[in-house]
Amino acid sequence: MTAQQTTAPVTGIVGLGSTGEALLHLLHRAGHTVVAVDSDLDVLARVAGRLKAALAAEDGPVRPDVAFTADHAALRAAGLVIEAVPDDPAVKSDVLGRIAAVCPPGTPVVTTTAALSVARLAVATGRPGDVAGLRLFTPPVAGSPVEPVRTALTSPDTAAAVDALVASAGLDPVAVGARPAADATALIYGFLNRAVILFDEGYATQYDIDTAMRLGCGLPAGPLETLDRIGLRTAHTALTELWRRTGDSAFEPAPLLSRMVAAGRLGRTSGDGFYAYDETGAVIGCPADGPGDTDVAAVRRVGVLGSGAMARGIAEVTAGAGYPTVLVARTAKKAGQALEAIDESLTRGVRRGRVTVQVKASARELLTGADDMAALTDCDLVIEAVAEDIGVKRAVFAALGEVCAPGAVLATTTSSLSVAECAEASGRPADVVGIHFFNPAPVMKLVELAHTGTVGRKVLATARAFCRTLGKTAVVCPDRAGFIVNSLLFPYLGAALDLLERHDVDIEETDHAIRSGFGYPMGPFALLDAIGLDVSLAIQNRLYACFETPEYEPAAALEELVAAGVLGRKNGRGLRTSAARR
Repeated sequence: MTAQQTTAPVTGIVGLGSTGEALLHLLHRAGHTVVAVDSDLDVLARVAGRLKAALAAEDGPVRPDVAFTADHAALRAAGLVIEAVPDDPAVKSDVLGRIAAVCPPGTPVVTTTAALSVARLAVATGRPGDVAGLRLFTPPVAGSPVEPVRTALTSPDTAAAVDALVASAGLDPVAVGARPAADATALIYGFLNRAVILFDEGYATQYDIDTAMRLGCGLPAGPLETLDRIGLRTAHTALTELWRRTGDSAFEPAPLLSRMVAAGRLGRTSGDGFYAYDETGAVIGCPADGPGDTDVAAVRRVGVLGSGAMARGIAEVTAGAGYPTVLVARTAKKAGQALEAIDESLTRGVRRGRVTVQVKASARELLTGADDMAALTDCDLVIEAVAEDIGVKRAVFAALGEVCAPGAVLATTTSSLSVAECAEASGRPADVVGIHFFNPAPVMKLVELAHTGTVGRKVLATARAFCRTLGKTAVVCPDRAGFIVNSLLFPYLGAALDLLERHDVDIEETDHAIRSGFGYPMGPFALLDAIGLDVSLAIQNRLYACFETPEYEPAAALEELVAAGVLGRKNGRGLRTSAARR
């Protein structure tokens, strides 16, 4: 042994699922001698193989040994023991009892529960002073957030040992609180469960679902890759416990999730889940950037119909990508104002380094405005971005079907209305596709490409290739209300609003838990303010009218807030504003 190995702290880890394995890697890199315990010999072999492969790939310094064993007695040598089994109260109590039976009194014991009571688990061991918690929201990597949890009975020595462990592992301590953490975990697990159901329906691939939520909502990872990382058995256990405790059917584990767990497809930890993983745990078999379409029509000139924020953003993007673009508004005045707004946006883009001076100059030369739909006759692709009203859109597409050249691609930017109704109104349904840009279009990289059963294959391929030339990532899905993003996002936002029925919920604390714990760019209440509560209500009403299922039914609080004029950022009265609080 080297001197470093002689003085290395000895840390035990019980449970080598996704969290336990992640902690093993962090502590091993930090120079700990690790005693890794799991009752499954296959798991022991797999994690040992991954550690060996990771060390070979890193080609770093020699590190202390890791002892892989199924024998809890090996934990006697540990100066601190981490319990990292799934969040099942009975399972955790049993494992903590085994640890307490083996380790000498005074040995710090750390439970990694995300939602269970650390105090109750500690008392059940008979040595509550030795027990503390680490609230890990997802399996950790260096810099991940973690909340050290001390109970009223945790000894100062145990608390100090936990703080030292967090620092040694390179984790970021955060303060969240038990109730906000539990609410945030429930919101996220409900969202993850719905993503499994959507995938099981065959609506979209796992790649498109994850890409849509990452790029459309700024999430650090898509829901299915998050589940693979958490571990499907761990997620299934957590959902089952939430379902048992609340009776809320949103937490009933998706049938596919149950089938995968029963088949031993547990995600990254087993090498097979929604994705496949190599011996180091890296994803294999992901498509690079979607299919390479070959049978596509040339797009030489683009038309944008509308003068609002979305129409202006799309016209800015298409002109910036080098397409001659005509923006058609209801009046010449509105068309001129739209072009002025685009010019201002390009100027801001230059100031922020998003747009070069050359691109701005070129885009302005390529942009023209008009107040007559006849200006669209020589366009190869026309994008409708008018009011989100099916009557208005049907009238527009009826006119586009008459005005546009045969073979021109006709696209609607709707996010929740029927593409098929627009296609039928056009009289040429093979030419119509949904191209849902996200706002602000110049910034957001995602486009949802929604296709009907009547769209021509070449039209769909042309639309996909066109999006790629704009620097956008297109995810493909059938025409259905909400597409991918809204159909997953709004039940999550609705569940957050349902929390307001309770007296002990703090909006800012819940948002903080989502941001700090799960790394989301904003919490659900801040997001509702950003979208607009009236817009959110309209979208939820459309989704509920289409699906008539409880997860899409607008929360009563949302209807009442909108009726009271609480609309969000747009009028300075939102869920997160002092005006609304008063």
